[in-house]
Amino acid sequence: MTTPAAESPRGSRPASKADKPRRRKGRWVLLSLAVLVVAAGGTGYWLYSGLDNNIQGVDIDRALGDDRPEKLPTSGQNILVLGSDSRAGANAALHTGNVSGARSDTALVMHIPDGRTKAVAVSIPRDTLVTRPECARSDGTQVPSAKRVMFNSIYSQVGPACVVKTVEQMSGVRMDHYVEIDFAGFKGLVDAIGGVTVTVDQNIHDKSSGLDITAGTHRLNGTQSLEFVRTRHGIGDGSDLGRIGLQQQFMLALLSEIKKQDLLGSPTKAYKIADSLTSALTTDSGLASLAKLAEFGRSMNGVEPSTMETIMLPVAYDKVDPNRVVAAEPQASTLWKAIRTDSAIPASAKKSPATGGS
Repeated sequence: MTTPAAESPRGSRPASKADKPRRRKGRWVLLSLAVLVVAAGGTGYWLYSGLDNNIQGVDIDRALGDDRPEKLPTSGQNILVLGSDSRAGANAALHTGNVSGARSDTALVMHIPDGRTKAVAVSIPRDTLVTRPECARSDGTQVPSAKRVMFNSIYSQVGPACVVKTVEQMSGVRMDHYVEIDFAGFKGLVDAIGGVTVTVDQNIHDKSSGLDITAGTHRLNGTQSLEFVRTRHGIGDGSDLGRIGLQQQFMLALLSEIKKQDLLGSPTKAYKIADSLTSALTTDSGLASLAKLAEFGRSMNGVEPSTMETIMLPVAYDKVDPNRVVAAEPQASTLWKAIRTDSAIPASAKKSPATGGS
């Protein structure tokens, strides 16, 4: 997919060696927040505490217990990222439809190999039929295992811990962390950074999502960005598979935009972005604080969007219900094995029999 070209830095003065560390650190929202807190003096603790309390945490380790894949010494870091599509509250006005409850509308496994200088993002189509393992809801009630369950229904049926367990069982990859962002929070984050630039090679008109753009380059605001990542009827065959390509393109563009932000030069903007981001986030308990997020962000500082590879889990149309897909074999198993062992992903494991008409 085409990603936006990086904008030229402001001003004509060449960057000196002394400038580069500051600029690189300034690209990370949560690291910039540390500077904001120090500069705020007497109000620093109040600002920090407010942002810290924004973050919601889920104790995935406690919920799943020991029934999990082994953490291999060479498996890098693996993060399950979900975009939840609750239709409640501020999300109700965002072209989200009239479906009750919430679903994991977007799901991807982010794999950061040892060395943390590159990353791979594997998107799991929401319409994939999977075997849901036996899981416990947050109130302790047990939900039995079930076959041929649509992947995006697990979140609403049982909760995020069961989504993690399902992904771990289907992949054999242990998830180190879990991150969830909701619709309204996504919109707020994009608006806080001033929009995201994308380029599309065709006109897209989707009455369902609200997206209406022509071929070319566009600067999208928060509402338009949400329409962009949710559109499916204006591209390909109207299935979720076509939408995944747009989601992957937008993710890279968003990361590029965040890394270009001069946050150290604008503490107010840094706070606005941090507030939008933390208000939208639910994470595993291992990341559910500013200090932990900042430490994790600092460890990811070497990962550039230009080195990130995006892959869709290889799927084939289901033989019983062609409106659903199933993991394609042996491609899917080969892909997950490469991630488990932190090894190169063969080209054959990146090809999906179901293409969504793209």
